[in-house]
Amino acid sequence: MGSHCTLKILICIICVSFCIQWLQVFAVDVSSGAGRKLLRDEIKEEEATPPAAHLQKDQNGYHYSKLMAMAAPGVLILGCVLMWPCCNPKKKDIHSADSHRDLTAMDLSSSFEANPENVTASPWRHAPPSPSPSRFPPSSPNPSRHPLPSPRYAMSPRLDRFGSVHLNFSQIVKATHSFSSSFKIGEGGFGTVYKAQLPGGQWIAVKRAKKEHFDSAEFNSEVEILSKIEHRCLVRLLGYVDKGNERLIVTEYVSNGTLREHLDGVRDRILDFKQRLEVAIDIAHGLAYLHLYSEKQIIHRDVKSSNILLNENLKAKVADFGFARVGPAEGEQTHISTKVKGTVGYLDPEYMKTYQLTPKSDVYSYGVLLIEILTGRRPVEPKRPIEERVTIRWAFFNYNEGDVLRLVDPLMNERVDVEILKKIFCLAFQCAAPGKADRPDMKSVGEQLWAMRMEYQRSRRG
Repeated sequence: MGSHCTLKILICIICVSFCIQWLQVFAVDVSSGAGRKLLRDEIKEEEATPPAAHLQKDQNGYHYSKLMAMAAPGVLILGCVLMWPCCNPKKKDIHSADSHRDLTAMDLSSSFEANPENVTASPWRHAPPSPSPSRFPPSSPNPSRHPLPSPRYAMSPRLDRFGSVHLNFSQIVKATHSFSSSFKIGEGGFGTVYKAQLPGGQWIAVKRAKKEHFDSAEFNSEVEILSKIEHRCLVRLLGYVDKGNERLIVTEYVSNGTLREHLDGVRDRILDFKQRLEVAIDIAHGLAYLHLYSEKQIIHRDVKSSNILLNENLKAKVADFGFARVGPAEGEQTHISTKVKGTVGYLDPEYMKTYQLTPKSDVYSYGVLLIEILTGRRPVEPKRPIEERVTIRWAFFNYNEGDVLRLVDPLMNERVDVEILKKIFCLAFQCAAPGKADRPDMKSVGEQLWAMRMEYQRSRRG
């Protein structure tokens, strides 16, 4: 290869040198004085030469000059063509193995920024794009180096918790057997709840939003609030999926049904008085955490028996934060103004009148729930006689008449100390006072119930 290239170079040099010399001679003949003298001699000779001979000579000279003029550029071009491959090394084939590796690496590098699927973000980010704007900015150790994905991709909050799961939509579909009715465990205004078992054996609960709630603030609120709380008496968020027309909330699975189911007697056994009292204490502790100890004050707004779940040990967990709201900020603000949300029978009457929401609205609902736990009756019983249809009025009337034992759920089938019953009912009525100023806070409620529990244990030992 090297000798062949050298030979081409030598030939090109010779051709170029010849052309240069020929051009120099031609230039000298035309521009020098000798050239002009030669031209005058040719003119004299022309006069003595016959026209035919002159024409033949002129044509011969003309063709010779034309041939040389045309040959010179051709020789130059030929020389350049021959020299080009030697002077310019051949480029590497883009289809070679090395170049293929380089292109592949480049494509992956560029897609890392262009495709949010490849961005290492929170373990809570579930790839599938969403048409809704991002509500949770993705975590990044250096935002200036890692540009944020397009706003159309909803990002999950970063939650590093024990028991957290990382699931996408197709995995949830598989775990729920395509949302089979046999896996359905509950249904509410917001959506349907399914249980599902992961390959490792862990059970989870999946709340699937109804179609009309695709863009509702309830989904956003529940995810945001659940991401900020961690308490043994509150259902724990494990993850969520926001993909196109699907919105799913994944929480821990609480296996023993709702409090309402136990009060209705549809579970294996009826709750006794001690178990009901402990359930009431768990709920009070959960609400006290929301009101006083969470990162931001949270108002549940939908405290009711069907939103209280029991585990296998009959420990209660407050669930369903779809209506929950962050409470008033610290300072002079005492309430937040908002539309009335909740369930008939549990709603704070002052909140319904003024649209001013405070933690005391949860306290009112808890008071109604506490009466429900003791009596077994729902807040509103439309099939009962008129005087008994509103449970809190019926209970308050009988309490004032001194007939407390009549209020106890007959399914308990046990004798309870009357004085303890009076104290619990009195606390329930305080919580359900018409004005929020007359209601205790949930921390105080929990403390009083705990004292009653200790008193009940002493009375059982005596």
